[in-house]
Amino acid sequence: MIARVFYAAIAALALLQTAHSEDFPARPIKILVGAPSGGTTDTMARAITEPMAAALKQPVLVENRPGAGGNLAAAAVAKSPPDGYTLLVSFSSHTINATLYPSLPYDPVADFTPITMIARVPSLLVGRANLPAKDLKELVELAKAQPHKLTIGIGGIGSSLHLAGEKFKLMTGVDLLNVPYKGTAPALTDLLRGQIDLMFISLVTGTEQVRAGKLRAYGVTSDKRQAAFPDLPAIGEVVPGFESTAWFGVFAPAGLPDAITQKLHTTIVAVLAEPRLREQLQTESATAVGNTPKEFSAFVREDIERWAPVVKASGAKPN
Repeated sequence: MIARVFYAAIAALALLQTAHSEDFPARPIKILVGAPSGGTTDTMARAITEPMAAALKQPVLVENRPGAGGNLAAAAVAKSPPDGYTLLVSFSSHTINATLYPSLPYDPVADFTPITMIARVPSLLVGRANLPAKDLKELVELAKAQPHKLTIGIGGIGSSLHLAGEKFKLMTGVDLLNVPYKGTAPALTDLLRGQIDLMFISLVTGTEQVRAGKLRAYGVTSDKRQAAFPDLPAIGEVVPGFESTAWFGVFAPAGLPDAITQKLHTTIVAVLAEPRLREQLQTESATAVGNTPKEFSAFVREDIERWAPVVKASGAKPN
């Protein structure tokens, strides 16, 4: 008798969830972004909201909650009801923070339902225009000949650009002097003035400066060369195995019903396939992804493991 009641309750709950899933969405959806307005993460989130709203026939709104490397927004989503109405667009720091922070107010794996990765964006290793090294091989030789002399700007402790530099140092054995800044803009300003020697910077921010001859580009962080710089090598061509690409993806709270997960995933993947959006992403030097929830979940786990030794070796501490 007790077993019959138990299974009946389970069946009723399943029917209720199915009914809610069929009605979804019945009201506006909110996407939290753990970065300021105007940044790349914010741009990625806003790129998908309008076409999502059109497909789902409900408003999709972006709310910026910057702070603590994206942790404030992530914590808020982790604690939200798993009903599909509160989502998170996060970035590489989601997996980097798992090691960077001694404790987090959420579990970056267990407290979320991964929906899909939106896009991946590589960066450039650039130097001041008058740096003696003319290519990446010469740069490594110069850095080894002058340990702790060449400086590298860091726009944010624990950012994907910071960790790209730490990974570069680990894999080449060079000793570069870190110079931390409160943001990419002041670091770039000092690099252009010749007050620091190097920095990793997104293709979006660095392309114009390189083409104008104000900065020297040494390589791209993707595993292949980029169309924007066909003659510029991938760093991995000189440093075998090197790759460091920022990613941006959509998460929901843990426990999201499968039907809602699938509906959100299908909608976003269809949005990413639209020619206008793909063109917009290309202007950001981004490559659309749109993987499955299962694939994205596996990626998040692997990315935490991938960055953990780099974070630990860097000795980086959160601001």
